[in-house]
Amino acid sequence: MAESFGTDAQRYDRARLGYPDDLVARTVIGSPGRDVLDVGCGTGIAARQFQAAGCTVLGVEPDARMADFARSRGLPVEVATFEAWEPDGRTFDVVTAAQSWHWVDPVAGAMKAAQVLRPNGRLAIFGHVYEPPAEVAEPFAAAYRRVAPDSPFDGRSARRPLEMYQAGYAKVADKIRETGQFLDPEQSRFDWEHSYTRDQWLELLPTTGGLTRLDRGQLAEIQGEVGRAIDVLGGSFTMPYTTLAVIAVRATTPL
Repeated sequence: MAESFGTDAQRYDRARLGYPDDLVARTVIGSPGRDVLDVGCGTGIAARQFQAAGCTVLGVEPDARMADFARSRGLPVEVATFEAWEPDGRTFDVVTAAQSWHWVDPVAGAMKAAQVLRPNGRLAIFGHVYEPPAEVAEPFAAAYRRVAPDSPFDGRSARRPLEMYQAGYAKVADKIRETGQFLDPEQSRFDWEHSYTRDQWLELLPTTGGLTRLDRGQLAEIQGEVGRAIDVLGGSFTMPYTTLAVIAVRATTPL
């Protein structure tokens, strides 16, 4: 699934949201410099924000289609998984992973980040948590169970509490500690909102995990159910977003 998001890289880049400016600023201001390595950079959504903040960014991305799109938007990208990527002696001030670290081995990834980070450099792992209102989430879940009964996501509840994701990021912090290469990780959250029209939400749905590999008929059936649900709400809804982050400073000597 990690390499299924490039099926429609343009749609992915168009529909997916960026990250809070405060998060970008906090990561950059605390780092020793402005050289950034973006792990699993996708189409370059987060990378472009760091470029706008004055950083020089190199992307690493396993999906060549996503990498090609990112390059077309001005981001240099090397195609590889992070575990297999060869730094060739290069080092960085910041290593970022925006909604991509769950595809990386957590211990091997943290160790590799430590290897390529300069002393006092930052490892910043972050991603969005969001759930549409029940009036939208429940019809989506019912349609998904109907059209993809054999999916590994079939038994998943339509509602996933924020606490579940916070626990996941706490585990990420624990794995970073286990390496002995970082100071105690800092965990942060950023709460915000974004309003979606019916068309905007239906544009985003095919870019989400579990839907990227459905056929057109399956996807159309799900979108039809969700679209009708949004119509009942008046054609739009407001989504509460929480962006969770773990930022860890590379120790000058192993702990």
